[in-house]
Amino acid sequence: MTTSPSPAREDSALPAAPPPFDPELAVVLAVITEQIPRDFSLDQIAAMRQPNAALPPVSDDQLRRDGAFEITERQVPGPAGAPDISLLICQPTAVTAPAPAIYYIHGGGMIIGDNRTGLPLLLDWAQELGTAVISVEYRLAPETPHPGPVEDCYAGLVWTAAHADELGVDANRIVAAGGSAGGGLTAAVALLARDRGGPALTAQLLMCPMLDDRNDTPSAVQMAGLGIWDHTSNETGWTALLGAARGGPDVSPYAAPARAADLSGLPPAFIDVGSAETFRDEAVSYASRIWQAGGVAELHVWPGGFHGFAGMVPQAAISQEATAAQRNWLRRILAR
Repeated sequence: MTTSPSPAREDSALPAAPPPFDPELAVVLAVITEQIPRDFSLDQIAAMRQPNAALPPVSDDQLRRDGAFEITERQVPGPAGAPDISLLICQPTAVTAPAPAIYYIHGGGMIIGDNRTGLPLLLDWAQELGTAVISVEYRLAPETPHPGPVEDCYAGLVWTAAHADELGVDANRIVAAGGSAGGGLTAAVALLARDRGGPALTAQLLMCPMLDDRNDTPSAVQMAGLGIWDHTSNETGWTALLGAARGGPDVSPYAAPARAADLSGLPPAFIDVGSAETFRDEAVSYASRIWQAGGVAELHVWPGGFHGFAGMVPQAAISQEATAAQRNWLRRILAR
């Protein structure tokens, strides 16, 4: 692991008033925040994990898509000395040759969610593009602090690549993907794979990724008390993962990828984020630093988007543009 000092902060001026939400999104946001709090503390985690009408569970029947996918759940070895982990494997039934695979890491601020969270969107893409989806169940903070969650995700990727033939997967075409906390973990897994000589990922898809434990970018300050997953919630998630180390000088880049001193040698990245969310500036900075290191990244900042807007308001015009951009990038990457 690189032990160089964390990159210096570039913006210290107090940010101006926040950018406005997209009008079509703003109407729905008012309803969403009645059901999902925009800010919460560590003592509210248990309540956040309870079933919520706004985030209904996803059944096997929904995942099968009328027979388009075969759904299995496998217990596979976790990190050394840790429990086994569960992989939810969605294999396309109409594909006979080894299929590309999306290795999916769910969101939830490091503290909530499971390997079905957000999966329907991935299966939309997989059904259209003929890919498998393998979704990892990682242990959550604060019960399992860093490095447990990222090591679970990495162990699942290593197992998937090693058992590609058994899974009907092309080991040379595995894309790691995740949103929010899953986006941050995806970036961290890509760093681990590079630094450990692990599976060679085709690409990394980082949707509104959670990358920086310092929680002090202009957008983190600007969006405090606004939208979804604001400054307070972000502090809660990172504190659950890192404890007293959060924001300090010794945080690992495998916990918070924004801390990585070296972003060279990484697989091509797709990074997108809303202009009206906490993670805007850390996502933009991460893309910029990949370019500065000579890497490949495609960056989209969706005007007026709040955190997770495309999944929460899929019917909005800007959400449809965002998901189309993600899908089209994935198609191009897999065609290479």
